[in-house]
Amino acid sequence: MSRTVVIGAGVIGLACAYELRRRGDEVIVLDRIGPGAAASAGNTGWIVPSFSGPVPAPGLVGQSVRWMLSSDSPLYVKPRLDPGFLLWLWAFWKHCTKSAYEAGLDAVAALNTPTMALYDALAADGVRFEMHCQGVLFAFLGRAALEHVGADLERMRRYGYEPAETLTAHEVRDLEPLLSANVIGGIVAGRERHVRPESLVAGFVERLSALGVDLRGGTEVTGFRRRGPMSTSDRRAAGGIGAVETSTGAIDTDRVVVAAGAWSGQLVRHLGFRLPLQAGKGYSITLEQPDAQLGRPLYLDEARVAVSNFDGALRLAGTMELSGLNAGLNARRVGAIRRSADRYLVGWRRALGERVWVGMRPLTPDGLPVIGAVPGADNVYLATGHGMLGVTLAPATAVALAELMVTGRRSAALSPFDPARFLPRRSSGRVPPRGDPRARSSAVPDRREAPSGRRWTSQ
Repeated sequence: MSRTVVIGAGVIGLACAYELRRRGDEVIVLDRIGPGAAASAGNTGWIVPSFSGPVPAPGLVGQSVRWMLSSDSPLYVKPRLDPGFLLWLWAFWKHCTKSAYEAGLDAVAALNTPTMALYDALAADGVRFEMHCQGVLFAFLGRAALEHVGADLERMRRYGYEPAETLTAHEVRDLEPLLSANVIGGIVAGRERHVRPESLVAGFVERLSALGVDLRGGTEVTGFRRRGPMSTSDRRAAGGIGAVETSTGAIDTDRVVVAAGAWSGQLVRHLGFRLPLQAGKGYSITLEQPDAQLGRPLYLDEARVAVSNFDGALRLAGTMELSGLNAGLNARRVGAIRRSADRYLVGWRRALGERVWVGMRPLTPDGLPVIGAVPGADNVYLATGHGMLGVTLAPATAVALAELMVTGRRSAALSPFDPARFLPRRSSGRVPPRGDPRARSSAVPDRREAPSGRRWTSQ
């Protein structure tokens, strides 16, 4: 039996631990705080393959420049003289092209194909969590945004999705009476689901404990111990990791999965691999026992705010703040969510209690997850960079990565997410194939397209 150490007890790490244990591994999960304490604690829990498009999108460069210096806009970039961040931002903007966006959407959509079936399988196997199958209603203040989202959803039909239903202003308010007179129309994506993420984490913890997985909170990883000397001629063939160094001592291991969210880049730097990862901070407001009752989740499109209805609760989440790795809560960002919701909804604020949350989502410059082996360490694997699609992609990521780790076979769906795409060209020794998002990294941003950017939720 192989021993695998999974670093990170968010929804991605827990899903990976679950799949590896089901395949016979002895699994130890480490987290510096505890299960679900970071980005998995307060997001909207959306399972939305129709949101497969990456964050970098056509037209986003000009729009983000207008937004980035305003601390209450949907996107806020805190000015800082950090060369690594400036390089990341430049690479991000270079991916705001039509070709890169469509290639990224296709890549994530392909990985997402089994998502709904995998969630059903989790429930059937005894993972207990709150899940709703009510679809998602997109609400719009303007016609251009409605048409752009409609085009994205139409593209998803090639992956077996049913056509989305477009609604007039009258129809959308009949469907959801809380919507205000400002809303000019809507689109219903009926196949989508959502979970209460805290319940999903708790369900994984309960099931993993029953399966004999060793879950260790309050354990910080401080480094790695190699099995043998590093090869200078072939980094990919270099010796792997024999132990994980932690704040409570070394843990011998056969394999390692780094699923530490926004902190993953710091960890793999110990292995000599530079992962361009930034923390995209998001905020949420959870109303306990609210007066307002929604029939289904809402996406307030132009505001980039998602609203989830849970059993006895309502959660609004959104914004994208690039201010580095910090857990500071910016009250202006929370206020922006409230004001945005007021443009779309009426009578939503009354509740018995309220909780405000902030969390950091891991973002890559091309907007795609990082799933696969770490160059330079033949038994260390990454599962991070999912941005706002962590809950959506967790089961599919875990299944594909576990298959790679246990059998050595990499599914075609994983190719666009290979960590090696971030190696300098002279080190990787290969040119990305035509159609791969990695081939677009040097493209000039195309500002002619209408902005997308509808992915800035806290899923």
